[in-house]
Amino acid sequence: MSRFWKIALIAIVVIVVGFVGFRMLHKPSGEDSAGGGRHRGGEQAQDAGGDNSKDAPPVPVTVVPVTKQNVPIFLTALGTVQALNTVTINPQVTGQLLRINFKEGQEVKTGDVLAEIDPRTFQANYQQAVAKKQQDQALLLTAKSNLDRSVDLGTKGYISKQDMDTLRNTVSQNQATVQADDAAIDSAKVQLGFTKILSPIDGVAGIRAVDPGNVVTTTSAIVTLTQLHPINVMFSLPEQNLEVVREAMTKGLPLEVAALDRADAHTIANDGVLKVVDNQIDVTTGTFRLKSEFPNATSALWPGQFVNVQLKVNTVNGGLVIPAQAVQRGPDGDYVYLVQADNTVKMQAVKTTAEVGDSHVMIGTGLKEGDQVVTEGQFRLKPGSKIKPLKPGEVPAAPTDEELQKAKKDGKGGRRGGGGR
Repeated sequence: MSRFWKIALIAIVVIVVGFVGFRMLHKPSGEDSAGGGRHRGGEQAQDAGGDNSKDAPPVPVTVVPVTKQNVPIFLTALGTVQALNTVTINPQVTGQLLRINFKEGQEVKTGDVLAEIDPRTFQANYQQAVAKKQQDQALLLTAKSNLDRSVDLGTKGYISKQDMDTLRNTVSQNQATVQADDAAIDSAKVQLGFTKILSPIDGVAGIRAVDPGNVVTTTSAIVTLTQLHPINVMFSLPEQNLEVVREAMTKGLPLEVAALDRADAHTIANDGVLKVVDNQIDVTTGTFRLKSEFPNATSALWPGQFVNVQLKVNTVNGGLVIPAQAVQRGPDGDYVYLVQADNTVKMQAVKTTAEVGDSHVMIGTGLKEGDQVVTEGQFRLKPGSKIKPLKPGEVPAAPTDEELQKAKKDGKGGRRGGGGR
């Protein structure tokens, strides 16, 4: 290509670029008007949208007031029911088991005869000990008579002093023999008494381990008795609760304990008291053990049963209480929707300090008595939403024909606005 055509092509490009730049810097007034119209139209649409938001109908929600009440503070744990006493009944003598005098599962009292062992051998031993005593008593009487007759003769010199000492020693020996016979009789009597096996406690008999007719020894287990009235519940708490429990105990009043089923659905017994706090902390688990006692008059608690334990350590007077369902969880913590005087709501941060029953919580900060909080319908709310407050269980009234017509009209207007944009 010649030098002339190169210069011509460059000149054409410069002319085109200059023309385009001129057009961009000098737009016609009609386009500005159109742009301004579009801009103003957008602002009108936004204003229309804002007006629609302000004119939205109030949201029906359930509200309740914040109330004051005395709130008990509980520590909870998993507990195990433990019999107050458990005794395995073993014979104390060997012999043939003649009869069983209890039924499995029967409640027995202290001193009841549970079983009997053949007593004939032990009866014979007892009678033999009694006869031996009678024999030795006769010898003692003879020795005493000989001594009494020899005393006068000894003073006259007819009996030597050595013989007198022998007579006195014979009396002493016979007296000792009679005392030994008394001990033998007592021993034989005790062995004879062991043929009747007595209950050492009030309790419930378990499943028997031997049948009548068998020869039992001192290592044979007959039955296990379990004392149920009263009964213990053992449980453990984290070591950080130790100071709270000890402080509560220093007030001098017994700490109340309740036992609930594993699902916390109902209370099994609520008349227990704390009896003992263990004297050391388990270093492997970081917990300490506690023992509570229940009267268990109806035998509702059974040894080996697992229960949920509630230990009452304090009562807060005048605590602020609201339903638990009013509390919402947010990224910054717990909050509630608080009703304002103009029936709008705002998000109010709160701090829960304790559970109150199964459905309420105590609030530490954020609310005061009489404040109205939303308990149902929160999912339709945002800060500033206008509400129609309802009482618990109250149903919003059905909309009137006028309200329905207005809702339809507002709906159509919104669709037209959307089409224009």
